[in-house]
Amino acid sequence: MRIKPKLLAVLAAAATIAAGLTATVSAPAEAVPATIPLKITNNSGRGDAIYIYNLGTNLATGQQGWADANGTFHAWPAGGNPPTPAPDASIAGPANGQSITIQMPKFSGRVYFSYGQKLVFKLTTGGLVQPAVQNPSDPNANILFNWTEYTLNDSGLWINSTQVDMFSAPYAVSVQSAAGTKTTGHLKPGGYNAFFNALRNQGGGWSNLIKTAPDGSVLRALAPSYGVETGALPGSVMDDYVNRVWSKYSTETLTVTPFTDQPNIKYFGRVSGNTMNFTNTSGQVVTSFQKPNSASIFGCAGLLDAPNDLVRGPISRTLCAGFNRSTLLINPNQPDANNANFYRDNVTNHYSRLVHEQMADGKAYGFAFDDVGAHESLVHDGNPQQAGITLDPFN
Repeated sequence: MRIKPKLLAVLAAAATIAAGLTATVSAPAEAVPATIPLKITNNSGRGDAIYIYNLGTNLATGQQGWADANGTFHAWPAGGNPPTPAPDASIAGPANGQSITIQMPKFSGRVYFSYGQKLVFKLTTGGLVQPAVQNPSDPNANILFNWTEYTLNDSGLWINSTQVDMFSAPYAVSVQSAAGTKTTGHLKPGGYNAFFNALRNQGGGWSNLIKTAPDGSVLRALAPSYGVETGALPGSVMDDYVNRVWSKYSTETLTVTPFTDQPNIKYFGRVSGNTMNFTNTSGQVVTSFQKPNSASIFGCAGLLDAPNDLVRGPISRTLCAGFNRSTLLINPNQPDANNANFYRDNVTNHYSRLVHEQMADGKAYGFAFDDVGAHESLVHDGNPQQAGITLDPFN
C-alpha cells in the first residue's frame, strides 16, 4: 500500500524524536483495545452519498488489507498484471447532518472518504493501487475525495489531516480520551474558497495546480511536487531561492540542531561548488547534499532524501523544512521554530503557505516534513477512547 513514509514517521515515538518534534508521547494508562470507535460526522452541507474506506497494514500480521465497519480485517487477495479490481471495501457514510460510528482496528493506514461515487481500487502483484491524483487518466480523477492517515497501536492513536498530496474536501480529525478531546484540521470560516481564490491569484503557474471536474466544479489543488512532476508548475520555480542559499552558505555556516531534546548535537553546513557538506562538532564530514531542485524540495526526496537514520535523515528533514518555508536566508540556525519567519520570501512554497493561512489552528501538513518544529496537523493520545473525522463545510 502506498503510504507517504514521511507522514507515517511521525506516527511512532522514535521518529518523533528523530524529526526534532516537541510532542511528548505518553505511555498509555491501560492497554489499548483491539479496536476503538471512529465517529464520522457529515457537516459538509452537501447531499452527495458518502463512501468510507479504512485501508492499511494490519500491525499484528503485517498484511495489507481493509477493515469493515465492525473493525474486522480482510487481507487483499492476490493482484495481477494488468491490475485486477479490488474487493469493494466501501462503508456507507453518513448523510449530511448525521454521524455514523465504525470500529478502527490496530492499523497503519488511511481512511478515505468520497462524495457521490465509490472510489476505484485495483490490485497488482505488488499490492494495492491507490488513487493517483496527479494522473488525469486515473479512474478517480473526476471524483471528489480525500483521506486521513493514522496509526493505532499499543502505544495509542496518531491521526492527522494531510495536504501533502492535495488540498481537497475539507475535514478535521480528533481523538477523545478521559482527559478530553483534541482536534485539528478545521479551516477558518470561508477558508476553503479563500484558499482556492488566493491560489488562482498567486501567479507564476501556481493556479495550474487547481483541478476541476468536467462540469467546472473544483475537485482539488495538487501539491507542488505533483505540479512539477506533471509540468503544471515550472521545474525552475525554486531555483532563485536555492541559488541565493547556495551563495550565502559558501561564505557562512548553516547550523542544524535537529533534536529538540539533544541541543548539543549540531551539524555545520558549508557550500563548495554544487555540494553542501555537513560536519559534526569534531569537524568530520558526516553527509553531503547536492544542490537541490524544486522537485526534491517539494517532495522532500531525491536530492533531499531522508533515510530513517540519526544523521542524514534529520539534517535532510531540516533542510526540506527550511527550503519549503524559505527560512534558510533569514536564520542560519535551523530549524527555525518561529512561524513568523515562514514563507516571507517571494520564492517559497505558496501552496503550503496558503494552506496554513486558512487553517483555524494554523497547523497543516503542507509538505512532507511540516512536522519539523511541530507545525503539523496531528493529534495523539496514549489511551484513546474514540477517534473522529468531521467532514466540514465547503463554503
